[in-house]
Amino acid sequence: MRELIDADRLPGQPYCTPERLAAARRGPVPPADLAIPGRPQISVLAGAGGCPQGVIAYLSWADVHTGVICWLYAREDPPALCVLIGHALAALAHCPQIEAFVAAPPGPLGPGGLPRARRGATHDALLRSGFTGRLQGSYLYCALPAELPPAKLVADVVPCDFPPGQRLIVRQGAEPVAEAVISVGPDHTATVYWIETLPTHRHRGLGHELLGQALALLAEQGATEVALVVDDRPPTNDDSQAAPRLFDSFGFTLVDRLWTYRCRHPRAPRPAAFSPGVRQRP
Repeated sequence: MRELIDADRLPGQPYCTPERLAAARRGPVPPADLAIPGRPQISVLAGAGGCPQGVIAYLSWADVHTGVICWLYAREDPPALCVLIGHALAALAHCPQIEAFVAAPPGPLGPGGLPRARRGATHDALLRSGFTGRLQGSYLYCALPAELPPAKLVADVVPCDFPPGQRLIVRQGAEPVAEAVISVGPDHTATVYWIETLPTHRHRGLGHELLGQALALLAEQGATEVALVVDDRPPTNDDSQAAPRLFDSFGFTLVDRLWTYRCRHPRAPRPAAFSPGVRQRP
C-alpha cells in the first residue's frame, strides 16, 4: 500500500511510513473537544497473484448520513480506479451524500485534495461515477536554501497540539494580530498549515515578517522542503493578490490545483474490463 501511495507523492510531501499508515487506519486524532466517531475502512484491490493494484479508504457517520472517500491510489489506472470507486459506493450506499478528497492538511497520505492535473484519471473516474468537482485550493512548494538570512523575530513561538507543531503569534499589546501554524515532518519536509493577519493590520509587512520567521524556524529544525495550500475560494475583499505575492516573494511555486468532490444519490460506475478481488484490511 505504501508504494501505491508514494507513487502519487507531490514535492514536499513526506513518504508514507508504516507508522503513518497505521495511524491512518486508526483514523484521525481530533482535539479533546471534537469527536470524530468514524474509523476508515481500507480496501485493497488485488490483481493476479495477489499483487496490490489499488487501495481506497472511506468512512461514514451513523448520525450524519454522509460518506467520505478519504484517499484513493491505483497508479492512475482507469479500470482499477473504477473497481475501487464502485466498491466504496456500494459500501456507502446507505449515505444520501458522499464526499471525496475533502479538505485536509498536506501529509503522507495526500496533499489535502486531489491534484487535478497530475491525477487526471482519478478525476475522470470520479466524474463518471456521478461526482461533481470544484476547485478547493492551490498546492505550493518551496525548497529552502541551505542558509537563510536572519529573520526578524516578531512572533512568540508556542507548541501546538493539533495539528502537531508550533504556533507563531504576533501580538500588539495583549491582542494577537497575526498567527501562523507550522510543523516539521519526516524526510526533512515541513508544512505551513496556516498564516493570517487581522484585516486591520494588513499592508504593513507583518505577514512577510511572520512567514520569514516561520521559514527560518523550520530550517533550523532541519526542513529543506516546505508545502502549503492556499484557499482558492473567491475573495471577499480587495486583498485577492496579497497571499500570492507573499508566497511568491519567498520562492513558493504552484505544483497543482487541488479539487474536492461531492456526489448526491450516488450510483455505481459501469463494470470494469476486469474484476480482481477487493479485500478489506483490518
